[in-house]
Amino acid sequence: MLENWIYLIPIAAIGYLLWSRRSASAADVKAALARGAQIVDVRSKAEYKAAAHPKSINIPLDELEKQIKKLDPSKPVLVCCASGVRSGSAVSVLKQKGFKEVYNIGTWQRIRSLLG
Repeated sequence: MLENWIYLIPIAAIGYLLWSRRSASAADVKAALARGAQIVDVRSKAEYKAAAHPKSINIPLDELEKQIKKLDPSKPVLVCCASGVRSGSAVSVLKQKGFKEVYNIGTWQRIRSLLG
């Protein structure tokens, strides 16, 4: 019977990874914005140039580690992209680099609805 529990470990790990990359709630995003959050769009330069939220800064995901000094680790960071996948990866990178308050907001258009 105990040997059946061993199969739950990978399932729990996958569940945690999916949970940790989920989009932040509207309440979390609004609270972070009230504390001076930085909005980081991790899409490519071309995607960002085509359309972006004016309060965001563009740091493409593949350049994030090189350009991390552009961000203030003492402030919340809201990360967005086209679908929420790259921003989920960016959240992991930022947390590994010591950023404490980092949120995946999903698509870059979502911030518009949250800011009004």
